[in-house]
Amino acid sequence: MDRLILIKYGELTTKKANRNFFIKMLENNILNVLKDYKVKIIKDRVRMYIEVENIYIDEVVSLLTKIFGIHGIVICYPVNTNIEEIENAVLKIVEKEQFNTFKVDTKRADKSFPIHTMEFNNRIGGLILKNFTCKVDVHHPELLLRIEIRTEGTFIYTGEIKGSGGYPVGIQGKGMLMLSGGIDSPVAGYLALKRGVDLECMYFESPPHTSEKAKNKVIELANILNNYSGNIVVHIVPFTTLQESIYKNVPSSYMITIMRRMMYRICEGYAKLRKCDIIINGESIGQVASQTITSMSVINNVTNMPVIRPVACMDKLEIIDVANKIQTYETSILPYEDCCTIFLPKHPVINPDLEKCIEYESRFNYESLIDECIANIETIKNLKGNDYKDLL
Repeated sequence: MDRLILIKYGELTTKKANRNFFIKMLENNILNVLKDYKVKIIKDRVRMYIEVENIYIDEVVSLLTKIFGIHGIVICYPVNTNIEEIENAVLKIVEKEQFNTFKVDTKRADKSFPIHTMEFNNRIGGLILKNFTCKVDVHHPELLLRIEIRTEGTFIYTGEIKGSGGYPVGIQGKGMLMLSGGIDSPVAGYLALKRGVDLECMYFESPPHTSEKAKNKVIELANILNNYSGNIVVHIVPFTTLQESIYKNVPSSYMITIMRRMMYRICEGYAKLRKCDIIINGESIGQVASQTITSMSVINNVTNMPVIRPVACMDKLEIIDVANKIQTYETSILPYEDCCTIFLPKHPVINPDLEKCIEYESRFNYESLIDECIANIETIKNLKGNDYKDLL
């Protein structure tokens, strides 16, 4: 029997007037992720159907589980809405299953079908009881047979794979993710993608103080996030000269605060060039000195662009749980230092004073250094298919 992939939208169905826009964006994202496969998509306001060669169905389903905007994925058997065809298909499907108890759940969206739902459940249940050694259990069945009778045909299936949920990537515009090599920022990126924000990533490198492996580690993290997007690019900022100027001109306790203020300036400037609407980062309240409420307020003072912090109110263990789920954790804990840790002072200020920050920044020409950073950004595209693990 031919198989078909059926997509359930979930949260998208609450969007009413904007539903078609959301569904179209989801379709575009699916086509982007599945561009290496010959697929045909048929969609309506309730379901999406994906046709692909049977030998590729399991591969395609694996990719679909990482596409946001999908609530459920079903490998189903489509048949004509004809009672005899439905019954024949049910027998072929059920004979492949191992079970002692079962339940039939019919949804009759096509009201022209002559048999009502409960009556049809009983009819199919009787057919199964007659042909197999089993019994009905409506509460905890080992086999749940679902039959959807729709105007476009009837779809029969026995299992559902949970999708990633959320909104289709891009539905909420684009953000610039400040991606470090740590645990938190990849999780922040994942959570932003889940709410429909398309991402570009920015990484600050300071060679020779940071290594090539530190950069490749970040690119690999972006590569993992790209499984949920397909659109991610990474912008590498040459931060050495500016960071050394901070080291020479700023008291050690304020170096991290000033460094973060410079990063925000660079990120905002380049985000605007890339037509991003927001900055996203992995700051978590109180986790380090630069992430106290006072520090974040002083650092945030340099930008007018909205800054979204998806993990701000999560504790470290919660963030690690998500990192393990999305498979970034093992890469994040590789021991390659980034520029946020190489000049870390023993006693960083936790309640910085804005006026002192302004005074310390006046000691060197940071504007020209920022312009130099932006002018020399390296952009890495086409992440998909490039395995940076071999370089770590």
